[in-house]
Amino acid sequence: MREFEVSVAAAGPTLAAAVLAAVVTALLVRLRDRLPVAERNARSLHTARIPRVGGLAIWAGWLPVACLVPAPPAMGIATWGVPWLLLFAVSLRDDMRGVAIAPRLAVHGIAACWFAWTSAPYLAGSALLPLALVALVVAWSLNLYNFMDGSDGLASWMSVAGFAAMGAVLLWQRMPAEVPLALAAATVPVLFVNRPPARMFLGDVGAVPLGFLAAALGIGGVGAGAWGAWFPVLVFLPFIADASVTLARRALRGERFWEGHKTHYYQRLHQMGAGHAGTLAVYGALMAGTAGTAVACACLEPAWGGPALAAWCAVCALLFAAIDYHWRNHTRTS
Repeated sequence: MREFEVSVAAAGPTLAAAVLAAVVTALLVRLRDRLPVAERNARSLHTARIPRVGGLAIWAGWLPVACLVPAPPAMGIATWGVPWLLLFAVSLRDDMRGVAIAPRLAVHGIAACWFAWTSAPYLAGSALLPLALVALVVAWSLNLYNFMDGSDGLASWMSVAGFAAMGAVLLWQRMPAEVPLALAAATVPVLFVNRPPARMFLGDVGAVPLGFLAAALGIGGVGAGAWGAWFPVLVFLPFIADASVTLARRALRGERFWEGHKTHYYQRLHQMGAGHAGTLAVYGALMAGTAGTAVACACLEPAWGGPALAAWCAVCALLFAAIDYHWRNHTRTS
């Protein structure tokens, strides 16, 4: 009975977030000719000029709900609200007029440090590593999410799968689940205009705050005992693995890894002929697999979490090795 009551309590806010986001998504589509567009650059996989502020619809659906429902586990509203607002503001400005990399990264660092500092009272009794590492994890998460928002549907589908997985486990644990469930629901309408062929991108205003919330909610859940540290890593593993391995490879080769490029595994898969639809099919299946496995382990037997993470890391390694192999052949014949 208690589980039923918790689920019913979460249903209203979740539905409200989806409806609000759908209304704003429809409005943005109608106004698409007046919106800022994504210009072609070194990392572009598109030739068309596509509006890039679809993330506004997500926040229009999610933010009113997040401010009214119970706070996520181990987090007060000031813990997530202040850094989210900073990231939203600088990312929207970047989408509209552009922001130089130094001030943009400075705001990212401030937001990550704010979260780490203000979350300390909630995390004091957990087995989390030092707060400096918490800040580093948050800063990396919000940037890697942005790195991976380059192919139609990837970031929006990762958000639906990832935050729904968090909400499902919180429901199972009888903890407040409205915030992640509302976030997943608010992303669904945007997914419909972001899937191939995309009519709108999330933009920095969507991807960067989403990356922050992925880390913040994941760390908060660890602090509250809702899941082990393996859980958020497994849930968002497709993004974490692709971005982290790509950055490491570029750094080892002495490349200017902070500059735009098209050497992510998803970008190379796209360029070899998979296109946006094929890339989303491969990565979407990977996301569903890792998120579903994480939920099953967290709810049924948390001790399986570590081995499951190792197994999915092996799957990612095999996928990346296959892409590397075919990419070498592709570049030799092109």
